[in-house]
Amino acid sequence: MTTRQPIELHQGPGATQELLTVPQVMARLQLGRSAVYDLLRTRQLASITLGRARRIPAHALTDFIRTRLDQEAA
Repeated sequence: MTTRQPIELHQGPGATQELLTVPQVMARLQLGRSAVYDLLRTRQLASITLGRARRIPAHALTDFIRTRLDQEAA
């Protein structure tokens, strides 16, 4: 099984936007496919659709983790 590299979109000098696949998010969060799709469906985790492909911006994953940590601390 091959590992796909994240897609990077260049948005000006020095700026990159990393887009992750659902399997990459699954691996980073150590969650199953259904759990990740539930987060996407409930809009707890932001994503974009490119054709039939779902991509999650890396900053959206970081924001999700930060929000969950803030909720746990409160």
